[in-house]
Amino acid sequence: MATINGSVITEFVLLGLTDGPELQPALFVLFLALYLITLSGNLGMVVLIQLDSRLHTPMYFFLSNLAFVDLCYTCNATPHMLKNFLSEKKTISYVGCFTQCYIFIALLLTEFYMLAAMAYDRYVAICDPLRYSVKMSRRVCICLATCPYVYGFSDGLFQSILTFRMTFCRSNVINHFYCADPPLIKLSCSDTYIKEHAMLISAGFNLSSSLTIILVSYAFIMAAILRIKSAEGRHKALSTCGSHMMAVFTIFYGTLFFMYLRSPTEESVEQRKMVAVFYTTVIPMLNPMIYSLRNKDVKEAMNKAISRAFLTK
Repeated sequence: MATINGSVITEFVLLGLTDGPELQPALFVLFLALYLITLSGNLGMVVLIQLDSRLHTPMYFFLSNLAFVDLCYTCNATPHMLKNFLSEKKTISYVGCFTQCYIFIALLLTEFYMLAAMAYDRYVAICDPLRYSVKMSRRVCICLATCPYVYGFSDGLFQSILTFRMTFCRSNVINHFYCADPPLIKLSCSDTYIKEHAMLISAGFNLSSSLTIILVSYAFIMAAILRIKSAEGRHKALSTCGSHMMAVFTIFYGTLFFMYLRSPTEESVEQRKMVAVFYTTVIPMLNPMIYSLRNKDVKEAMNKAISRAFLTK
């Protein structure tokens, strides 16, 4: 139940990134450019992998799913943020806030385990190449890709229900640019003990378990690479997983450990808002470049698709 002075709350006000009106047009242009780059990069990657038969391998299957998750991820919050940059009334409906919060958590958890599945795929490819086609059969790949969605959307629903079962009676003003758990908790006048601990447990478990899968996979990968005698062979093996390691450790998990493994104080909510800009806009934009566009097969497939498009004209 959400009420203020006896009136039922039907909408929330999103404060956004800044309350300075002079900055709103510039921020709109900046984030619109990032949004369009993210859309074209991730949608292009999904379409390219589907159209080119040479990319119908387990590695690119998981990459297309990662691109799809990033595509949905950026479409969840960014369009509403862009609208608010140009609007005086920066509101979102109660149902819209619940939906945005739910989809955000669900996709975030899905991405955790999609990255873990990608790490396992690279482990099998490098450490057990002779049985790769058996271990990473179509059935196994579909299962490894489906489970993150099922788990992510199930846990996301549970976390969102816990959030919106709280009583919001202090205010309907959210100190964020989208409906996030921590600032919503700050608005509650009911006991937030269960929600805060459920959020910390979920974040701690999912961050640590998915990261453990990745770390163990890459520990075996590095051991296998070091056993390769030729420098060319080591370089080729590293090139297939080096960008994945860099993105996972330095970009994705670092920011999320900072974001969610702390209680939602006023200071931490403000810091979370700044860091959230990075992983809701920058990371989805960079992922196609980190994972795919630097890959030789993807470049060849892209050149072939571009050439075919010009020839048809």
